[in-house]
Amino acid sequence: VKWGNKAYLCHDLTKPILQQRLGADLVIETLPYGKEIDINGVKLSLFPAGHVIGSSQIRLEYKGEICVVSGDYKVEYDGISTQFEPVKCHTFVSESTFGLPVYKWQAQESIFQTMKEWISDNHDRNKTSVLIAYSLGKAQRLIKGLGGYSDIYVHNSIANLNERFIAAGVDLPETTRITPEIGKEDLQKGIVIVPPALADGRWIKNLTNAATGICSGWMQVRAGRRWRSADAGFAMSDHADWPGLLSAIKATEAEKVYVTHGYTATFSKYLNEIGIDSEEVKTQYGNEEEEEKMEEVV
Repeated sequence: VKWGNKAYLCHDLTKPILQQRLGADLVIETLPYGKEIDINGVKLSLFPAGHVIGSSQIRLEYKGEICVVSGDYKVEYDGISTQFEPVKCHTFVSESTFGLPVYKWQAQESIFQTMKEWISDNHDRNKTSVLIAYSLGKAQRLIKGLGGYSDIYVHNSIANLNERFIAAGVDLPETTRITPEIGKEDLQKGIVIVPPALADGRWIKNLTNAATGICSGWMQVRAGRRWRSADAGFAMSDHADWPGLLSAIKATEAEKVYVTHGYTATFSKYLNEIGIDSEEVKTQYGNEEEEEKMEEVV
């Protein structure tokens, strides 16, 4: 979502995110999942996308023709976002961030178990465990999955969003905002979560014996440049993997699929090969890797 629009329409739980990131004085209308409104004769409703808290697919119906725009989505339930709900339609616009067969995620429980083993090993070696994750979505997912295992310390950008979510009724385990008053010894005993923009920063380098773990779907490919700058990589993404994309598209029973954002050419070609009429659509938006560079850290 970009700043500069006159008004915004979103799910109830997206409102605090927009206010936090774009300003409290925005004109925002909210809509619960499944409720239908009419805009110039077009019936519009929102359905869960499972990407992050409040993320939505947009269902549009006009004269009996139904189109669904997925936005970013994942099909695995993450324990905190409302699970993705397939919506039957004539036309489906799907993302394809990880639209290659190599991208196939492990079950979330397995990833968290691997993280806990890594964190435990770091504690034994007096290392500070630092997890690099989006402040929106991935961070809350980590907090939910690791809450109770160890004390969790979070960057301001994450703490600010957490406060908004908790105020809106989202159940999140307790975390501690990182401030200058918190000692390095405290951080070393717990888990530190910071956004990608701090991954190569001086702040982490100033920590006592820090070990960094990057939480991103791009970690699935070990040759990626990020592996060279991290001690560990956890292939956890808030986007659907290859099997997830295929299952979501098939569940819509759409007659036409437009593919955007990611490996559009490859994924669209494959859909056509298996009998699903598909076409790629180029947009001005980049991929998740580019978004990580631009994420706010304040």
